Amino acid sequence: MDNTVRSRREAAGLSQASLAEALGVSRQTVNSIETGRYDPSLPLAFAIAVHFHTTIEEIFHVDHQES
Repeated sequence: MDNTVRSRREAAGLSQASLAEALGVSRQTVNSIETGRYDPSLPLAFAIAVHFHTTIEEIFHVDHQES
């Protein structure tokens, strides 16, 4: 699954640690989401979307090459 977490975080001037703190997760979790090694739970995906004032669909995209 592709996502825009890193670009949105950087545009907001946030570090991985500060975003992690705001979301109640570890910095490693944010890093893993940004690099695509971890797909967040639905509640965490909602929290990320709310944090960036957008929808889950605007942040997370299905990578059609994964098939």
